[in-house]
Amino acid sequence: MSGQVLEVEDLRVRLRTPRGPADVVNGLSYTVGPGETVAVVGESGSGKSVSVLALLGLLPARVATVTGRAVLQGEDLLTMKPERLRQVRGPGAGMVFQDPMTSLNPVLTVGRQLVEGIRAHGDVSKAAARRRAADLLGEVGLPDPERALDRYPHELSGGMRQRVVIAIALSNSPALLIADEATTALDVTVQAQIIDLIEGLQADRGTGVIWITHDLGVVAGIADRVLVMYGGRCVEDGTVDDVLERPAHPYTRGLLGALPDLAQPAVDGVVPDLATVPGTPPAPTDLPEGCVFWPRCPVRGDARCEHEQPPLVQIGSGPGLPHRAATWCTEEAP
Repeated sequence: MSGQVLEVEDLRVRLRTPRGPADVVNGLSYTVGPGETVAVVGESGSGKSVSVLALLGLLPARVATVTGRAVLQGEDLLTMKPERLRQVRGPGAGMVFQDPMTSLNPVLTVGRQLVEGIRAHGDVSKAAARRRAADLLGEVGLPDPERALDRYPHELSGGMRQRVVIAIALSNSPALLIADEATTALDVTVQAQIIDLIEGLQADRGTGVIWITHDLGVVAGIADRVLVMYGGRCVEDGTVDDVLERPAHPYTRGLLGALPDLAQPAVDGVVPDLATVPGTPPAPTDLPEGCVFWPRCPVRGDARCEHEQPPLVQIGSGPGLPHRAATWCTEEAP
């Protein structure tokens, strides 16, 4: 575990809700190495975004209880005092939030929001910070960056706002970048530019990246490792090749089966239907007793699946990084 940018161990998040305690993250453990991209995938409600918000201390303490360890460059984020955490957010960890509509302050100009973050973590003049802000907007593909600095968020399109949010996250060249659906609002050309920009940052600084996404096509192109979440738990992880080409968990196979196959020919002019995962994800206030995927699993077995929670164990014994899955039905994998 030494030498990692981030080490997460047994992360648990419980939220207080009107319906009772909601266990939204349950025993999550992983690492992010220098220059490594770890993709976190899963359906909405699986705990992906909440897990990274918990790491950065962005969940309100009055409703969230967070336990475990999250060591960023030798310091545990979960035990930091608020003042120290504010210092770490920026040069230590930057985050691209999921919704650009609510990530920016609507009454402040784009330039002021960028300059504020740059000056908060460095002894630079306002003029130098403004030049840096303009350079960042140019790097993320925003046209006429000097003019954009003086515009308000409502004057920009959704894709342009998303690029501003990405620029803010990159403004202090963080050791860890968390990208929550970072390119969802962008067209494929700009998406490729942003990915190239982040990969350049990784090459220059050894930045570790957590990439949260629903787009398995993006995962295949950028990730080194993949972590599949369901019901607040990691149900499978491994290298991108292992997880996407040799999925061991029935849920992972269901996600991959739902992808369209452009090489599959139509039969009598009819394109075959996509595979679906039956049912809906469980509510975090009422998680199953056994395997969290049991109620929806197409290959579920006997009472063991229903009542006994499977551990996350290694699949196979090949060289390299371990491929792990939490299921009693790995023998069913094709």
